[in-house]
Amino acid sequence: MHNHLVISALGQDRPGIVNELSKLILDSGCNILDSRMTVLGGEFAIMLMISGPWNAVAKLENSLAAAQERWELTIISRRTAPREAKRNLLPYAVEVVSMDNPGIVNHIARFFSERKINIEDLRTDSYAAPHTGTPMFSIHMVIGIPSTVHLGELRDQFMTLCEELNLDSVMEPVKI
Repeated sequence: MHNHLVISALGQDRPGIVNELSKLILDSGCNILDSRMTVLGGEFAIMLMISGPWNAVAKLENSLAAAQERWELTIISRRTAPREAKRNLLPYAVEVVSMDNPGIVNHIARFFSERKINIEDLRTDSYAAPHTGTPMFSIHMVIGIPSTVHLGELRDQFMTLCEELNLDSVMEPVKI
């Protein structure tokens, strides 16, 4: 029986953080099941889903305070369970691109939340448009649409919202 732990770490970006964290996890007898890592500004951020026997997870938990001190990271951990597969959800990818304006993420998140559609994964990026330098913004997300939702109607409503907000968008099934 494996136990599961989610670890979040944040700190000033520098080479070697992934190596240090992954070695600590390996040395404790645990395994990385899933992870997300990125650099935001000058900060490195990582989230890891770890599994292992109860004693290995406990060993890892006990070593996190010293690791936090040693590597000058803010580390938070929480025990969890594996996510149950939702058979009645259809995975869809949503891509949105527009000139950068405050509130874009909130408008999109509210649209899906009001329809009880879960955002499974979300990434945003800001960048300068080629040639003009216009500040641009993009959203890449995966959502889980309940099988009871009429897809054509949802897509029409989403495209209407995006038109009103002057957003270029695509919503299509996730290709595996």
